[in-house]
Amino acid sequence: MLTRVEAIAELTSSGSPFELETVNIHGNPLRVFKNAPTSLRDVWLSAAQRGDAPYFHYDDVTTTYGGAHQQVTAVAAWLAERGVKKGDRVAVGMRNYPEWAMAHWAIQCIGAVTVSLNAWWIADELKYAFTDSGATAAIVDGERLERLSDELLSDCGVHSVLVVRGETREGTFAWSDIASNTSAALPDVVINADDDATILYTSGTTGFPKGAAGSHRNYITNIWNGLFAVALAGKMAGVAPSPSNAPKPQAIAFTTFPYFHIAGLCGMTSHTNNGGAIVSQFKWDPADAMRLIEKYKVASFGGVPTVVRSMLEHPERDKYDLSSLTAISQGGAPVAPDSVARIEKDFAGKVGAANGYGLTETTAAIIGNSGAAYFAKKDSVGLPYVGTDIRIVGEDGQDVPPGSIGEIWVYGPNNVRGYWNKPEETAKAFTDGWFHTGDAGLIDPDGFIYVVDRIKDMVLRGGENVYCVEVETVLFEADAVKDCAVIGIPHDKLGEEVAAVIVAADGHGPQSAENVLEHLRSRLAGFKVPSKVFWHHEDLPRNAAGKVLKKDLRDLYS
Repeated sequence: MLTRVEAIAELTSSGSPFELETVNIHGNPLRVFKNAPTSLRDVWLSAAQRGDAPYFHYDDVTTTYGGAHQQVTAVAAWLAERGVKKGDRVAVGMRNYPEWAMAHWAIQCIGAVTVSLNAWWIADELKYAFTDSGATAAIVDGERLERLSDELLSDCGVHSVLVVRGETREGTFAWSDIASNTSAALPDVVINADDDATILYTSGTTGFPKGAAGSHRNYITNIWNGLFAVALAGKMAGVAPSPSNAPKPQAIAFTTFPYFHIAGLCGMTSHTNNGGAIVSQFKWDPADAMRLIEKYKVASFGGVPTVVRSMLEHPERDKYDLSSLTAISQGGAPVAPDSVARIEKDFAGKVGAANGYGLTETTAAIIGNSGAAYFAKKDSVGLPYVGTDIRIVGEDGQDVPPGSIGEIWVYGPNNVRGYWNKPEETAKAFTDGWFHTGDAGLIDPDGFIYVVDRIKDMVLRGGENVYCVEVETVLFEADAVKDCAVIGIPHDKLGEEVAAVIVAADGHGPQSAENVLEHLRSRLAGFKVPSKVFWHHEDLPRNAAGKVLKKDLRDLYS
């Protein structure tokens, strides 16, 4: 039986489907898959050939690949007619509807850039994304349209708005009208692998979100990493690959990660490339999810740990037939080892559990742990994917000794080129192609990587990143606040919840809590608003440099 190193060498050798070659990208030599498609347009046009095969199951209605392609083509043609061309930005904001995917593919097919809007955002946050990205068109659902006034859209220079599953208003267009055009044709466009494909916003340490500019190569590398992982597992197990012309049953995947997040977008993209059918919900409901898993014979299911746990621990789980499941993956937040152990026990080894590590800036996972290795090292995020290099770096910028803790740096073709229109932020986060993750970790003697802490001042709430300084900036605007600090405290379901520690201004105190929270709700998405407020009756603890000692506050208030 081959070792992992031997199997990788065979699979990536000259002439093999997964052959690697070194190319220069943004001044950095990177190992990439030589035989991968060039663009996401290529990915979609290949997928669309599946015709009558189911593509999306939503609300007990099925959309086929052929039906989706007709809508993708019509929307792409409409965008082009409205003046959207290669490199222009189109904002997409909605729930996990099938139209999210089709809007994305339409944008990619004309070489434009998908600007992903977080569905939790309020009007001010949406306005920032439009202004920062320069998006001139938008595809949104009815809920998002209600937050976008005519004045906001006009001020941001948005001239074309397509509305999904909602009421239109004057100056906007209904998806159902535009997507029903059966005579449309896709415009011709030449798209290069390193052209921008998406802008996904991550909360910033300065209080302003940063738009990570992802390329077509970034996403296709993510797709091929997934394909390679399957081939590697088979090679190491001595399983001969199936003939390329052998019929294969369609894989059914249940997606719970929001498509506006990198994990959700990459999952949707990979399932599409692989010809799978996707099941999604209006909002997460574990009982209805199990009904859908049973109905559609779902094979793979994934989500943030709180979602997975809510299904595993549901009191009515035994009422549903979940025997079709062969894979359960978790990500977006630290995965508790006991959750992995429960999957191993409850499914009697028939379900492969998996974990991964990645960020928006690395186009989702660049380290993975699955199979027997996952059960053996439940608290490790795994091994780097082929083509990805990892360093553990100390404060002096030098690699720390093996087994020591430092910041995780990532190098590879998954890394985005930088932040949209933010050269200073890009320079801080990238060094000669190495991305500084802001996470502290170590590598064990077997090469497995462990994430042990966060260097960034951030709360990870149920898979959503909340940067403390962004919340603190808004808190300081409140009259009741003299000083404050935002921290994360443990939560049994979310992993962490956001808490505010406040030193009251004269004449204020706990009686002002609701006014403070109302102020926050008017400026921030709901998941960023603290669920706990603690009134601190002395000065906040600080070090000699004046920095708040948040560890002391967490110890005190957790």
